[in-house]
Amino acid sequence: MDWILANTGRIAELTLDHAALSLPAVLAAFLLSVPLAVLANRLRPLREPIVSGTGLLYAVPSLPLFIVLPIILGTGIRDPLNAVAALTLFGMALMVRSAAEALDAVSAEVRLAAAAQGYSSWGRFWTVDLPLAGPAMLAGLRVVSVSTISLATVSAVLGVPSLGSLFTDGFQRGIMESVLAGVVMTVVMALILDLLLVLSGRLLMPWARRRA
Repeated sequence: MDWILANTGRIAELTLDHAALSLPAVLAAFLLSVPLAVLANRLRPLREPIVSGTGLLYAVPSLPLFIVLPIILGTGIRDPLNAVAALTLFGMALMVRSAAEALDAVSAEVRLAAAAQGYSSWGRFWTVDLPLAGPAMLAGLRVVSVSTISLATVSAVLGVPSLGSLFTDGFQRGIMESVLAGVVMTVVMALILDLLLVLSGRLLMPWARRRA
């Protein structure tokens, strides 16, 4: 406990570093996945290649991906951009399938009714498909957020500051309080982001609660 009290500044700094890796990756994964899910939903022959292809990304070991990305992006191996890019890809591996399945769950009868009322294809998407698929998409995004915050700790192995740095430093120096602080702060960050997503969902999609 004394170590934690003496290093609160360092813990806070690494928490901010961790958030700077995780939050952009979660947002990017969502923004990139939804258009792919829409494409998979509308062009059925492409559905399986898109969903399965992105899903395979999660089978790639995280550490090798962190090492290969600097070669592809032309960045330094300790550049935080590598971690953000890798986390985005892992997030897409989960989010594309969730978003595609959410859109698939919108009934054909509802879509036909919207078309009969004169909605264009994109008008129906924004006013019918997306609102109805939103709760399921949010559930997928919650999984992505927790997974991303957890995976971001791996970046410390390559020298990119994150809460994982508390793991590596703690194990190397035999300071278990450092490891404990890293575990606790990672869990707390995941819980806070999950809570924010839940509250956002209730604010932006009040109809989901009424249906429940």
